[in-house]
Amino acid sequence: MNSYASLPDLILEPLVKHALMEDLGTYGDITTRAVIPADVTYKARLNARENGVVSGMQIAEIAFRLVDPSLQITTLKRDGDAIAKGDTLMEIDGAAASILSAERVALNFAGRLSGIATKTQGFVQQTKGHKARITCTRKTTPGLRIVEKQAVLHGGGFNHRFSLSDAILIKDNHIAAAGGVRAVLEATKAHASHMVRVEIEVDRLDQLQEVLETGGADVVLLDNMDTATLRQAVAITDGRLVLEASGNMTLDRIAEVAATGVDYISSGALTHSAQTLDLGLDF
Repeated sequence: MNSYASLPDLILEPLVKHALMEDLGTYGDITTRAVIPADVTYKARLNARENGVVSGMQIAEIAFRLVDPSLQITTLKRDGDAIAKGDTLMEIDGAAASILSAERVALNFAGRLSGIATKTQGFVQQTKGHKARITCTRKTTPGLRIVEKQAVLHGGGFNHRFSLSDAILIKDNHIAAAGGVRAVLEATKAHASHMVRVEIEVDRLDQLQEVLETGGADVVLLDNMDTATLRQAVAITDGRLVLEASGNMTLDRIAEVAATGVDYISSGALTHSAQTLDLGLDF
């Protein structure tokens, strides 16, 4: 697991508020209001129903607190912790109506993000003994990128750029539109700030050689190359640039890709194909 700090609540609260407003609608939780007296209190437990890595505890706590600041919340498992089926992750004590009104939003976030963290950990485990780091992409749920990328960290992975403004990443369509590898790198050298890193995508070794000859790149994205070609790319580069392998990076392939000597392996599947981890709120 990476060393990381939690994000300030004020960054996450707008996401949680939006989700709560979506769920509570225009008139609140009419079921709970109809059947649960306001003075009924309870201690609920957020429990794991399968093994994994937890993420979203900070967000779940925010959801309960926004609905009712008087709720007493005890977090027993922190984001990034390994969890086992049956573990209690959080206890929420207070008005039963408040707990029920926040339940679904808290579980939606925690289950989704724990699924991402768990999937990421599975990828990371396949890199043991090699320098390769697992990283995510921008293939995230619209509006939830910051928390989904945080979940990748909780699973032991690393973050790629957060937005188009973070770094220059020259893809195949940029190369085609600009007139080739050399042309796009020369244009980048003329216009890029000294504070911005440059990555360029190649899918052939002759393109990689042209990148090395032209200069101007910090990172090369090796796109959809087979394992033998990745090994050749590592040999050709000889440590002069950071190498990122990408494209069709499924769990069953990670170990052999890591063994080629690449520095990073990126996979959109970490976020776009993670299965929600089964968590439940039990009264």
